[in-house]
Amino acid sequence: MSTFIQFVYFLVAIVFILGLKAMSSPATARRGVQWAGYAMVAAVLVTFYVPGLHHFGLMITAIVIGAAIAWYLGKTVKMTDMPQMVAIYNGMGGGAAAAIAAVAFLLGETVHAASVGVLAALGAIIGAVAFAGSCVAFAKLQGLLKKTYRVPQQNNVVFFLALFTVGIGLTIGFSSHPGGFELTVFFLLALALGALLTLPIGGADMPVVISLLNAFTGLAVGFEGYVLANPLLIVAGTVVGASGTLLTLLMAKAMNRSIRTVIFAPITGEAQEAGGEVTGSLKEYSPDDAAATLRYAQKVIIVPGYGMAVAGAQHKVWEMAQLLEEAGVEVKFAIHPVAGRMPGHMNVLLAEAGVPYDKIFDLEEINAEFAQTDVALVIGANDVVNPAARTNKASPIYGMPILNVDQAREVLVIKRGKGTGYSGIENELFYRDNCHMVYGSAQEVVARIIQRLKELEA
Repeated sequence: MSTFIQFVYFLVAIVFILGLKAMSSPATARRGVQWAGYAMVAAVLVTFYVPGLHHFGLMITAIVIGAAIAWYLGKTVKMTDMPQMVAIYNGMGGGAAAAIAAVAFLLGETVHAASVGVLAALGAIIGAVAFAGSCVAFAKLQGLLKKTYRVPQQNNVVFFLALFTVGIGLTIGFSSHPGGFELTVFFLLALALGALLTLPIGGADMPVVISLLNAFTGLAVGFEGYVLANPLLIVAGTVVGASGTLLTLLMAKAMNRSIRTVIFAPITGEAQEAGGEVTGSLKEYSPDDAAATLRYAQKVIIVPGYGMAVAGAQHKVWEMAQLLEEAGVEVKFAIHPVAGRMPGHMNVLLAEAGVPYDKIFDLEEINAEFAQTDVALVIGANDVVNPAARTNKASPIYGMPILNVDQAREVLVIKRGKGTGYSGIENELFYRDNCHMVYGSAQEVVARIIQRLKELEA
């Protein structure tokens, strides 16, 4: 039976890797998720046949409760709330890894080898940090925490807290029978470290943080897989940790920021003051004006952002794009790597609306086309189209690769109000001579544009 279980684990690990590979393309991502899901079900079922396993009733009860909650949330959570759901789910994985380490210490399962104890301690620290950090990220994205918080001498406090926590963890790892008080202090410090790392980070850096915490969770799971001598956990944790780390590096590169800068010098709501004043004036268009501009253009590039997600306007945007194409207008969609509040947020929304994959382009693929574009339509995006990233060395986002929206002949921006974006930085694009603002909810504005486009064709 043990040989059969290990063989199934091996097959499941292969399917996990193939599923992750399939997730790298929008065309096969759904298939990859399904493969990984079926593989996980197989892994859970075969685990029940591990010799010496006990407490089946408790395990089945936990699985049923967890599955019911996940099924309900998966069916009811809005697409705009998907980033915080991803954050909290990721946190649950880190918390589970930390809990495994706690149980291993309490039962004395780490005494057989110092290496096992050390890995258990490291996994506990990383898992607890991922759990606490993900909870803070969830609270920020959900609007429960509306400000960033920094303690006096924030970076020094974090450094010494991390040093102290790791020191206690290593002591526990080498100990044959750590006490309950020692373990409690250790986990409280690790949780505090995760919270302190995430509390100062503002919305502009949140996509990178979510990806980084995901990598932490994978690493913690891999360590605890070693503690439990479970190769499947080792493989799954390593794959998640490696892919999460790679994604984090790519996201940070897309913002021209190092991971160290994101954690220790985040962009906060006070960033606007560092960027200096913006000259010029805002020029307003009505939805009817915008409709006429779009209708008589030859080429339009649509740049979606979080404002589109909040309004749930992705279906209306695709309907508008189809009307423009029927009128002979070439329409494309441009996606910045950090648009929205989690990696791939805009891609998911457009896919949900039915936008064909061949009409969606990444920054590197489409940036050169803006100079030959009649109209660039920006829907709720902000920092990812701010020319200050190229021209203003005082701006916190200077050097960040942006979509070259300002190079289009005319720019239309659908925006809920005149406030700054999630990072608190004023957008120079909005004050350019070729830019016009269309204020209102993206859902309502695009609906009016659709109505006017139909009238123009009548």
